Amino acid sequence: MTDRQAVYTHGHQDAVLRSHRSRTAANSAAYLLPELRPGQALLDVGCGPGTITADLAELVGPTGRVVAVDRSAEVLAQAAEHVAGRGIGNVTFAAADAYRLPYADGEFDVVHAHQVLQHVADPVALLRELRRVTAPDGVVACRDADYAAMAWYPELPELADWMALYQRVARANGGEPDAGRRLAAWARAAGFGTVECSSSTWTYATAEQRDWWGDSWADRVVGSGIADAAVAGGFAAPGELARIAAGWRRWAADPDGWFAVLSGEVLARVG
Repeated sequence: MTDRQAVYTHGHQDAVLRSHRSRTAANSAAYLLPELRPGQALLDVGCGPGTITADLAELVGPTGRVVAVDRSAEVLAQAAEHVAGRGIGNVTFAAADAYRLPYADGEFDVVHAHQVLQHVADPVALLRELRRVTAPDGVVACRDADYAAMAWYPELPELADWMALYQRVARANGGEPDAGRRLAAWARAAGFGTVECSSSTWTYATAEQRDWWGDSWADRVVGSGIADAAVAGGFAAPGELARIAAGWRRWAADPDGWFAVLSGEVLARVG
């Protein structure tokens, strides 16, 4: 850990990881897919439980190689198990500090970071490090949510309180919850020559989607790194967290419930 490392706000409890395990290259990295081809070397930074990693490995395989890094040894073990279970053999895993990657200059054709920059204290410095390990004709691909741009219906007061609380906790932890809108500015400040911007959304509107999303957040609010930080920082008492969790379940049960998560995306080119 460096002095520029923020605290990972969500933590690695099952309520968090079951959300992360729903992520695929199709629903979380579609903007990157046209850049991929067999034979490339790809670095996946902050790989989490490995579901996106596995998809990317299939796209650059069988001759390409993927290196997946994360800070959590427990999460890396889950990622390795997931990749092995899919019969994918071109991925290696390593615990690493993303500010000081143990790789050579220009080693990778593609560097991918999904929902990472919002959780670091110095995103420009991290992007400079990602740029260092990217080949001269390579690309760094980053996608991050923008919490203030999220939208939902019905407009329950508990969800408004959740948003305000999350923003406070994330910033107290040293992160930037509205990272999506800042990715292009950070990439330019990091020295990238060309920065291509886009955005995409996850939408939860069916009964099944609402149950899954609402339960995930209801559990996170009372039993994850967010809950721990909220109580420790004096931002909310356990009773308040329980009230917000109940609001999430009330939202999920509403047949008119709708929630959209907007994420910003950049393809930052070294050359």
